[in-house]
Amino acid sequence: MHVVFAAGGTAGHLEPALNTADALVRLSPGTSVSFIGGSRGLEADLVPQRGYPLVQTGAVPFPRRIGRNALTFPMDTFASVRAASAHLRSARAAVVVGFGGYAAVPGYLAARRTRTPLIIHEANSRAGFANRLGASITSHVGAVHGGVLAHSRHMGLPLRSSIANLNRGKLRGEARKHWGLAEEQPVVLIFGGSQGARHLNDVSAASIAAITAAGIQVLHSVGSRNEVPRHRPGYAPVAYIERMDLAYAAADLVVCRSGAMTCAELTAVGLPGIYVPLPIGNGEQAGNSQPIVNAGGGLQQADEYLTSEWLTSTVLSVVQDESRLVAMSSAAYALGERKADQQFAEWIVDVARLREG
Repeated sequence: MHVVFAAGGTAGHLEPALNTADALVRLSPGTSVSFIGGSRGLEADLVPQRGYPLVQTGAVPFPRRIGRNALTFPMDTFASVRAASAHLRSARAAVVVGFGGYAAVPGYLAARRTRTPLIIHEANSRAGFANRLGASITSHVGAVHGGVLAHSRHMGLPLRSSIANLNRGKLRGEARKHWGLAEEQPVVLIFGGSQGARHLNDVSAASIAAITAAGIQVLHSVGSRNEVPRHRPGYAPVAYIERMDLAYAAADLVVCRSGAMTCAELTAVGLPGIYVPLPIGNGEQAGNSQPIVNAGGGLQQADEYLTSEWLTSTVLSVVQDESRLVAMSSAAYALGERKADQQFAEWIVDVARLREG
């Protein structure tokens, strides 16, 4: 059986696809996997690093304005679909699995063109163009949030096993030592995700002194494109966090954006979050974290209203109230879905067998 994943562009689209591919190979060792993606996104690095072949179709985003890109878009798309179709035929693909983003569109259209079963997964509270298109040509649609796409079934977001199976308490000492933090003092983890971290960084920087003066340590991922501040007692700034499992194990509270992967990971490990949704797109980030807030597993503040005074007082009020912190952690953990990768892999095998039957 050969399964083709259509994903690319951002880590939010690629990571769950790669996690599902890993689970599929564990479940069915004879299965082969390949990826169809674009030529502009992270797939050129992330897919080969995980050991999977990548077919780059040259997919381009839908043009937002009149110009050269708008004129060449139809031909570029046609060429991308033709390349994707050729790969599906040569690989004798049993199923195409897509996670959205412009880079997935050629795979979706190629699946329809070659009559290959297509499975769509939507992680956000509002679907983008690619998955709305995909959902219109297949009956196999999964979504984290109910009502996002027609005829969808609930399917959690596939996570890395190091996150899904994380025992924070067991790793706490090792994790804090890894980041140069004291084991006995509470830790707040701050990170902005792959985009939109500037305002969050600026507000956080203005809050660090007051937070650390209260005996609370801060682990701060400032982003690889930004200058890393000076490390000082109680404050550990880094450019990028590769070991998110250790970062989560070290933390008691997280200040972050509301990307679908971030929300899924924090609930899986039972970490309360202060969510500041990215104020662009179609509002999907606010919808991603709202169910967590409604359940008592986090707090949410609009980016435009985020100030250092609000952030400082909120962090102190949560971290210094142990019973509140424990209750929020339990509420977040209750929402976590830690076996979505296995469940999705089983679904893929079922669809493939249905086609064979």
